[in-house]
Amino acid sequence: MGSFESDAGQRYTEEYSMDSTNAQVQVEFYVNENTFKERLKLFFIKNQRSSLRIRLFNLSLKLLTCLLYIIRVSLDDPANQVACARKHCTNITDALCSKACANYTTNLTTDPTQINWELIFWVNRRVPVWAIQVTVALISFLQAMLLVYLSYKGNIWEQIFQISFIIEMINTVPFIITIFWPPLRNIFVPVFLNCWLAKSALENMINDLHRAIQRTHSAMFNQVLILICTLLCLVFTGACGIQHLERAGKSLTLFDSLYFCIVTFSTVGYGDVTPKIWPSQLLVVIMICVALVVLPLQFEELAYLWMERQKSGGNYSRHRAQTEKHVVLCVTSLKIDLLMDFLNEFYAHPRLQDYYVVILCPTEMDIQVRRILQIPLWSQRVIYLQGSALKDQDLMRAKMDDAEACFILSSRNEVDRTAADHQTILRAWAVKDFAPNCPLYVQILKPENKFHVKFAGMFCFPDHVVCEEEFKYAMLALNCVCPATSTLVTLLVHTSRGQEGQTSPEQWQRTYGRCSGNEVYHIRLMDSKFFGEYDGKSFTYASFHAHKKYGVCLIGTKREDNKSILLNPGPRHIMSATDTCYYINITKEENSAFIFKQEEKHSKGLSATGVYDAPSRLPVQSIIASMGTVAIDLQNPDPPADSSKLALPTENGAGSRRPSIAPVLEIADSSAILPCDLLSDPSEDETMQSDEEGALALECIKGYPPNSPYIGSSPTLCHLLQQKAPFCCLRLDKGCRHNSFEDAKAYGFKNKLIIVSAETAGNGLYNFIVPLRAYYRPRKELNPIVLLLDNEPDNHFLEAICCFPMVYYMAGTIDNLDNLLQCGIIYADNLVVVDKESTMSAEEDYMADAKTIVNVQTMFRLFPSLSIITELTHPSNMRFMQFRAKDCYSLALSKLEKIERDKGSNLAFMFRLPFAAGRVFSISMLDTLLYQSFVKDYMILIARLLLGLDTTPGSGYLCAMKVTEEDLWIRTYGRLFQKLCSSSAEIPIGIYRTESHMFSSSESQVSVEDCEDPRDRRESWKEKTAHRNSTGSDQSEHPLLRKKSMQWARRLSRKNTKPPSRAERINQQRLNLYRRSERQELSELVKNRMKHLGLPTVGYDEMNDNQNTLSYVLINPPPDTILELNDIVYIIRSDPLAHVPENLPGASAGAKQRQDYGAKTRDETHL
Repeated sequence: MGSFESDAGQRYTEEYSMDSTNAQVQVEFYVNENTFKERLKLFFIKNQRSSLRIRLFNLSLKLLTCLLYIIRVSLDDPANQVACARKHCTNITDALCSKACANYTTNLTTDPTQINWELIFWVNRRVPVWAIQVTVALISFLQAMLLVYLSYKGNIWEQIFQISFIIEMINTVPFIITIFWPPLRNIFVPVFLNCWLAKSALENMINDLHRAIQRTHSAMFNQVLILICTLLCLVFTGACGIQHLERAGKSLTLFDSLYFCIVTFSTVGYGDVTPKIWPSQLLVVIMICVALVVLPLQFEELAYLWMERQKSGGNYSRHRAQTEKHVVLCVTSLKIDLLMDFLNEFYAHPRLQDYYVVILCPTEMDIQVRRILQIPLWSQRVIYLQGSALKDQDLMRAKMDDAEACFILSSRNEVDRTAADHQTILRAWAVKDFAPNCPLYVQILKPENKFHVKFAGMFCFPDHVVCEEEFKYAMLALNCVCPATSTLVTLLVHTSRGQEGQTSPEQWQRTYGRCSGNEVYHIRLMDSKFFGEYDGKSFTYASFHAHKKYGVCLIGTKREDNKSILLNPGPRHIMSATDTCYYINITKEENSAFIFKQEEKHSKGLSATGVYDAPSRLPVQSIIASMGTVAIDLQNPDPPADSSKLALPTENGAGSRRPSIAPVLEIADSSAILPCDLLSDPSEDETMQSDEEGALALECIKGYPPNSPYIGSSPTLCHLLQQKAPFCCLRLDKGCRHNSFEDAKAYGFKNKLIIVSAETAGNGLYNFIVPLRAYYRPRKELNPIVLLLDNEPDNHFLEAICCFPMVYYMAGTIDNLDNLLQCGIIYADNLVVVDKESTMSAEEDYMADAKTIVNVQTMFRLFPSLSIITELTHPSNMRFMQFRAKDCYSLALSKLEKIERDKGSNLAFMFRLPFAAGRVFSISMLDTLLYQSFVKDYMILIARLLLGLDTTPGSGYLCAMKVTEEDLWIRTYGRLFQKLCSSSAEIPIGIYRTESHMFSSSESQVSVEDCEDPRDRRESWKEKTAHRNSTGSDQSEHPLLRKKSMQWARRLSRKNTKPPSRAERINQQRLNLYRRSERQELSELVKNRMKHLGLPTVGYDEMNDNQNTLSYVLINPPPDTILELNDIVYIIRSDPLAHVPENLPGASAGAKQRQDYGAKTRDETHL
């Protein structure tokens, strides 16, 4: 093989050498640039830096010639010049010169309009000035001829008849001639015309400067510069020309001529200085005509550029970007609601008051946005730039490389949300390409697009990504098991001082508004007064005692050497001085003042009976929200030894003691903490178990879902079926060969259903199922999930959900009563209505929710006992949920909302009853989560942990417990905190409270602004206290009735002092009869449809109506808050898998089974 290759190479060499045409030829490229002309052109014209230097030198020469002309004029004397000129030209004697000067003076005195033409053509030029002018003229002439030679393209006349060349020749050739002909040294040369050449050189120099430094000023700057230069050239030319021509008549100084030109061009025209001879008057006419032609064109161009700049926003100053801090907001289209939410939340933080906000938007500014940005509060801090984030020029205008952060928001009102995400992804990539060190805060709509942004920009700073559908579905799912989770999270991520509703006469509004000011903050343990003393103590001990002593709720921590945040890591977690503590409080510790007070002991009036008669050992939590400072009043921090045992009332009133609450240990006792098996379930250990529950326990195992519908979902341990369900078995309303069930009743579910109404089975719907099938939820409490979809799901989605137990789907809509009845709405506990993508955009703003609101209102009337959780596009539309036109209480809440909005509250909608109860939610409320992440970079991670979107080993999860009659002996929230921490190591963070409320149907208006009588308030407080302390039959018969609206009822009675007339009573009876007949009609309609579908009507409870209750959330209430029956307490439960002993009998087998199943599922997962 080698010999064959050598022979072939030798043969090719011989043939190549024999053919002379195959000889190698060297080719030189760009030979035309090696000529002398091209080299000169490269130096004088093409090369940016050298050309810039040449133009700068040319500008200096022109300005020097104008300066020399002014010097020559200042040294000129017309009286001596005429004689000197004649002497020089005619060689007359000095006597004749003197006589000529005298005649010249006499003529000016007798006839000022007489023209001496010799003074126009001849001047007195001294030798040094002449020498400098000749030198400058010679250089300028040579440069002009060289540029003509280099610019020559075959037509010489085109070069000769250029205005700049003609002016150059007029100002240089006469001086060159005077070198060879001395008698012409005093001839007049209009050197002042060089100012126009200087203007042209300045414009060219700026263009070369832009090319050289690769920076572009705005067209506005260039046009303003041209206008100023044009005005200066007109004034300078007119002043010099008039001064020179007036030498032949009544001589004017250069200053007088300048004064005259300015007065004339400004259209003032005093008339004190005027030209006297017709040549100068003719020059004034010419200059005015030129000004009338040139200046309007310049001003028109300037006005056009100004209007365009108003639309595009101009540039953000480089000097300001280097001296001040700013952030950039990139949006597709800027709406007024989005803008105000961002500005109010961003500037709510004190340290951000000096920041500038630069808005980069490709569309023209909206009229409403323009009005808002003209308000002085925002006009000095918000800059609007029209441009695209995909253009480096626009990013340069926004000074993105100097920005502290860039917020990129998606257009959620787009019909095609995937296309909106694609635009957001390109914007994020463009910003990262232009400014790699700029932190990104990106909003993504669909979860499958999240990883493009999350993985694309990890250069130097971690980027923050919020996926709308992930958070939306997770919150809607938790709303079904933890009521009002959406309200809880929304209040936590909004900035507030807790001052909302404090002027309201309603007690629940004041308490609810004050607790809404709680937010999540962080501080290092060694720097904290709240938690510094708990170094070396258990997390549970630190959380309880910090809440008892300071009223703050410690919810999580992070080790210095670990980036993971752990929510309630449990009692085995020992606090360290370098730990970062995350806590809920009305404000951060740095803004708190600590006032220690010794408890005053009074011996008089103390009794052993009664809950409120004994001296309370709990701290007084007087949290006063003020401008930047919160004062916390503290009692004696050392409680007595017997403080854990409280005197409790009994039925006969005699004093007795109940079992006390165990203290929270500083260090966890391992023997006292029960271990948790990985695969065990508390429900499985019950001795009495039905057949269905036993079958479910045998069919379900715990493991990781085998198929994730999108990349980037966090793996969560869930209840799974041992074998995947066939796709045909997932259809609820159609039987198959495996089962013949065709409606929800036939399945015989033990628990209430959860129905989800959505348009399509998107990947985000997967995040609705996972939190409801998490491993920490007992199997016997799993609710069946029915997906009511407008469109059939694809096989990819069915493959992802077929491994979960009791998850079904059905094709149908909520506006079809038959579909609702078939999917089992009468057996459902919660109905979740998801906002549909096809209705998110409408011709009129805020009309996108019209169909959803009407459909929900219909279901609200047909099924009043059903808990309906609705997602809306616009938060302002929540006022139409559960709408009652003649409800004066709702009207009063509407007025209260307007009052809070006028006060500048970010949570003006919080007092709407559907929002307070967690019945309505808008994803736009979570925009503040992204904004808060700029100051609190941990907020997104904490929100994901609370909602179950992320599972970190050792981190707890959010759940809820209900206060029953057996729990009322605990009495206060502080004692409940101690009970939970000592028994199960759980951390409570809030209360969901439901109260009975008598809604008035009167049409009389209730004004929130009315003042309440202090006597009424004291009487109301006595009645409330008596009601809380009563243990008689009233509390047992009406456990929820607290009569919170007594103050407003009194004010209504004061307004309507006259007793109702007979006609009014008849009208009220007719109204009640109409309502009853309407309710019966709706009930008959539902029953008839159920009979038509073959469904039993037994489950339809027509009289169960919970419309006379109101619910609200109390975040981190004070320790002395009294617990009430049916309160639902939000708790963060520690991870049961965090500390699993390896020596347990079933632990090793369970772990092995989980590992095997996990390995199997990972092998089956496809991307």
